Amino acid sequence: MSVAVLSRIQFATVVLFHFLFVPLTLGLTVMTAYMETRYARTGDETYLSMAKYWSRLLLVNFAVGVVTGITLEFQFGMNWAEYSKFVGDIFGAPLAIEATVAFFLESTFIGVWMFSWKRVSRGVHAGIMWVVAGASTLSAFWILLANGWMQRPRGYELVGGKAVLTSFGALLGSPYAWIKFAHVIFAAYTLTAFFIMGISAIQLLRGRKEEMFHRSFRIAAAFGIVTSIMIIVAGDLSGVQVAKYQPSKLAAMEAQWETEKGADFYILQLPRPEKEENVEALEIPGGLSLLAYHDPNAVVKGLKDFPPADRPPVLVTFTAFRLMVGLGFLFVLLAFIAVILAWRKKLSSNRWFLWIMSIAIVLPYLASELGWVVAEIGRQPWIVYGLLRTQDAVSRNLTPGDVLGSLIAFIVIYVSLAVVDVFLLTKFAEKVED
Repeated sequence: MSVAVLSRIQFATVVLFHFLFVPLTLGLTVMTAYMETRYARTGDETYLSMAKYWSRLLLVNFAVGVVTGITLEFQFGMNWAEYSKFVGDIFGAPLAIEATVAFFLESTFIGVWMFSWKRVSRGVHAGIMWVVAGASTLSAFWILLANGWMQRPRGYELVGGKAVLTSFGALLGSPYAWIKFAHVIFAAYTLTAFFIMGISAIQLLRGRKEEMFHRSFRIAAAFGIVTSIMIIVAGDLSGVQVAKYQPSKLAAMEAQWETEKGADFYILQLPRPEKEENVEALEIPGGLSLLAYHDPNAVVKGLKDFPPADRPPVLVTFTAFRLMVGLGFLFVLLAFIAVILAWRKKLSSNRWFLWIMSIAIVLPYLASELGWVVAEIGRQPWIVYGLLRTQDAVSRNLTPGDVLGSLIAFIVIYVSLAVVDVFLLTKFAEKVED
């Protein structure tokens, strides 16, 4: 394989593994802060027990997330030097702010929070965790702002073969980036809600600390029903942005080969270049035009109107998108049932649902990974959409052997980290004082 292909595989491996930890950190900081705030206001010791229990899992997840994230920025210089030369003036600014401001606050205050139990008042201690939660969210914002620029470049000029930032306001105010940020944040909160409900379900099935885990489940269910609905709203807005600025990605997501006015939406359709009646099912007339442009008569550009070299991989993009959307609607259904059973205090008598929720922990992780697959593979062959092709962005002084060796090393190290992470999460999840 070429250096470009191996570098893409390596970067995808690192990003997808790192992103297993980011969403849970974003969500657990908020949930821990909320639980501790309830304790500060009410003095209810159950909320204190909840905050301490879930914060242990947060700290394990945060630590592994930091370790796996450090290698990402090094790859821009090592594997993607031409990309760094081309967009360093633009891409470096939000990443520098993320590291020196957001991550600095997050890592500093999480340390302060860890070592200030009983040294400050309840309210101040809860406030420290809210700072951590805010800094985590701010960190995600700056990273997604940079990624949003790659998806839809704006506020720049090409000078000497390089992209130079001409308007920081245009970078900061990118609708594409803000909608992407909302989509990721709500996905992270939904993942956290299902994580809490899943762990709580396992403990309730074992009959351990029923009051604490009933309350945790109930709070997470209410949180999850709101955030899972907001994912769909943000996803719809994101689809409109994709249709407007990345029409080739939209065509790949929907396997739309022909340009059509009032394009139909097919819930099931094989991504083949030629239409056949036997591969289409559940047709919604004008549905694709309506979803993409909020106009049932809008024209949707098909893949055949793009040069073959500019078409994204269709099968992967199409399949990942369908699975992601299907899981999104499943989360709404499960969260709705969870809210009803939790508030009617019927969880213990519906053990079948507790079993479902204990298994469903993995589904938001899968959906988050699929989302990144759609976003990044659907953008191909561009690393910066319309400006720089991925094959032109790799470092020129690397050999396939160099990249393959580091790829194998990354896989070995990350698999080891995954084993350690699962072990520690399991250990601390089991540590419940009866």
